[in-house]
Amino acid sequence: MLNIYNTLTRQKEAFVPLNPENVRMYVCGMTVYDYCHLGHARVMVVFDMIARWLRHSGYPLTYVRNITDIDDKIIARAAENGETIAELTARFIAAMNEDAEALGVLRPDVEPKATEHVAQMIRMIERLIAKGKAYAADNGDVYYAVREFAAYGQLSGKSLDDLRAGQRVEVDGFKRDPLDFVLWKAAKPNEADFWDSPWGRGRPGWHIECSAMGGELFGDTFDIHGGGADLQFPHHENEIAQSVGALGHSCGHTHGGKTIESHVKYWLHNGFIRVDGEKMSKSLGNFFTIRDVLKAYDPEVVRFFILRAHYRSPLNYSDAHLDDAKGALTRLYTALKNTPPADFTLSEEANDYTRRFYAAMNDDFGTVEAVAVLFELAGEMNKTNSAELAGCLKALGGVLGLLQREPQAFLQGGSTGGLSNEEIETLIARRKQARADKNWAESDRIRDLLTAENIILEDGAGGTTWRRG
Repeated sequence: MLNIYNTLTRQKEAFVPLNPENVRMYVCGMTVYDYCHLGHARVMVVFDMIARWLRHSGYPLTYVRNITDIDDKIIARAAENGETIAELTARFIAAMNEDAEALGVLRPDVEPKATEHVAQMIRMIERLIAKGKAYAADNGDVYYAVREFAAYGQLSGKSLDDLRAGQRVEVDGFKRDPLDFVLWKAAKPNEADFWDSPWGRGRPGWHIECSAMGGELFGDTFDIHGGGADLQFPHHENEIAQSVGALGHSCGHTHGGKTIESHVKYWLHNGFIRVDGEKMSKSLGNFFTIRDVLKAYDPEVVRFFILRAHYRSPLNYSDAHLDDAKGALTRLYTALKNTPPADFTLSEEANDYTRRFYAAMNDDFGTVEAVAVLFELAGEMNKTNSAELAGCLKALGGVLGLLQREPQAFLQGGSTGGLSNEEIETLIARRKQARADKNWAESDRIRDLLTAENIILEDGAGGTTWRRG
């Protein structure tokens, strides 16, 4: 039985889908005005892992990850670049897909764009106004009346009074309450992209986008909603208020004898990326795009680095941690190189390793313990040279999107500079000839040269093999 931590109830719960024949998961995707950063990488890899495990466990999953392609930052960046919004977003959607593919992230089943669902957003706003949950202001904006949703704050654990006391933003004179949030923004004079609506020309607010797209694709209720921890409040809190407020349906979840008002049964949030203990941010100058990191590290190393931490825990980024991840993944691939795997039919009861791996993954996607099982397997393989265990290691790694390359391709890859593979092979051939000629000085010189280039030679009965350090 799969158990997952539900942010909504703050406890682990057995995963019981609303409809076992149609499991539905929606994840908040990227706002496409720039290259994806490591925080985006974690969201992509974590929910790719979760989708893979759900499918491996036999659940018929539909995975949706949206694309926000209209937003204040997008409008500002397009104007700054002197290009249209469509040109900007198309370019960064393509870059996002390249980054995701490099990290071994499978494409979601559906990737809805906000700009393609504005009509649905307008209809949802109209329903909210009709139900007294929202109001049109004199400035052309439309706001959600937070105090009209009694359950507001249940996801974040914040009360309305606490939120009001902690309110720091300048009060908008057009709002009835400082906590009210915008559903529709009136077009500004300098904005070229807008839509007609009952309240005049404008564009949707950010929060309404996911409510409308989720409702359009999944209906009034669905199983899982995911995203980064930074979205828990206010974005996901606002989504619940909008969706339940407009559609009037809750998934029927209860906690502590009380019915929870949410259109989603399970809310999952991955932890922050930190750099030397601080949250990664441009303002702190510790901001890294996926492309920055992939210039120095193999994409599978980055994926492994993300997955060997539990998805809900903070993940501390540093070169030292990535170097450690590279060394660890190298050990797994070296075991597979030394013991070629046999075909292996993966099942929970195949052996003790699979039982413990499945138990770990079924305990809130416990990749830390699951990865530990992989290393135990590799250690046993090194002792026994068991092709069956090697097949088991490769199969279990595949569930996480790891260890599917030819070992030698991984061990000899991952470098964007220095000596090419062909140059390395040529030097090894020259060293072999020097050793045959008993020219030990030349042999040592070549080894030293390769060592300086971080090339590790391994002399064995079958000849010399090499890998990048």
